Amino acid sequence: MREIAQAFLRATQPLEVYRLALARVTALVNASFSSVFLRDPADPDLLRLVCAQNWPQSSARFLSQLRIRVGRGPTGRAVAERQPVTAEDVFSDMTMMDWWEPARELGFVSMVALPLEFHGEVAGALSFYFAEPHRFEVEEMQLLSLVAAQLAATAERAQMIENLQLANEQLQRQNAELQLRIAQAEEAQRLKDEFLANMSHELRTPLTAVLGYNYLIAAGHAGPVTEAQAKALEKTERAANILLKLMTDLLELSHLKLGRARVTASSDEAVELLQRALEEVGTVPEGIELRIETPSQRIPLVTDGIKVVKILENLLSNAFKFTSRGEVSVEVRKYSAPVASGGRSRVQWVVRDTGIGIPPDQREYIFDEFRQIDGSSTRLYGGTGLGLALSLRLARLLKGDILVESEPGVGSTFTLDLPIDYHEA
Repeated sequence: MREIAQAFLRATQPLEVYRLALARVTALVNASFSSVFLRDPADPDLLRLVCAQNWPQSSARFLSQLRIRVGRGPTGRAVAERQPVTAEDVFSDMTMMDWWEPARELGFVSMVALPLEFHGEVAGALSFYFAEPHRFEVEEMQLLSLVAAQLAATAERAQMIENLQLANEQLQRQNAELQLRIAQAEEAQRLKDEFLANMSHELRTPLTAVLGYNYLIAAGHAGPVTEAQAKALEKTERAANILLKLMTDLLELSHLKLGRARVTASSDEAVELLQRALEEVGTVPEGIELRIETPSQRIPLVTDGIKVVKILENLLSNAFKFTSRGEVSVEVRKYSAPVASGGRSRVQWVVRDTGIGIPPDQREYIFDEFRQIDGSSTRLYGGTGLGLALSLRLARLLKGDILVESEPGVGSTFTLDLPIDYHEA
């Protein structure tokens, strides 16, 4: 039993466990041959042969087709009754007449079948066959029952190991496929960004020419311009500028995603940056009051002023766009970051509005490209949904961030948070 237990410990697959058990125990109990039958996955009421030791060569070619019904014969009864079943002399037992012919063909007279239990269920049977009548003593039955129990436990462990190995192999294959798909998706995204960058650049050139010729015509260089023609030219210029801004945003966003964007940091002042952004936004829409809160002292900083103005312009434009009536306020303030975060000075531009607000379940999407709160918002308020996506990427390029607080029907607060000195952040 010690040798059998040590052999079991080395086995890593169920079939290996069955072979070891049959090879060791068949000779130990002087059996002619032995077998392990398990329930057929296709039909659990049938038992199929999965392993055999010294099986008669005359019937070896039929082993793969051999099936025993649960409840029939010693092997089938051992599974059905969940206890060992013995036949000391098959030919002297009238209840086993159906097995006399198979017994003659296979060359056995006596046999014993022991149930194999996995997870509390009888999964099959371990059977030993003897060429002569055999009386099964108590000690021998204890030994065989112990072997069957150890065999079942070891086979169950080996099956778990095999399942784990198969699951690990499958996981590795899935990870490899996932890595391939990620690489393909990243390459597709890179090609798309390259395409957008190239197209944006190529489209801006003729669009700039359109604006130039529009200006020349409006200025009368091609002849006198009537009042109606002047209004049409104004509309053309307005539409072309909108398209040019879109092209510029697409190009800048593509460069950010491709890692081509560069920071040109220089000395600037926080309130002056806000003033430049307000000039870019233009006239405050009717029905909206603009309030500006600035500190009494200047807030000098080192950053890329052009990019900061771009971010503030987008935040202010959004605040005006989504506020039909009410107030938009901007606060500029300086503060010191917590010691755990470095303790360095930072500056914030806080843009508050009393507009439509953002539902909680939509806040995670507002910085997605070409995304507004929903499709109806896009139709009602216009815009491409690029502004916030571009602003967030620019803010993080400048080693800062954009914070959002909002309540539907009450309004939104967007805070641009940047270090005072880009080089020291």
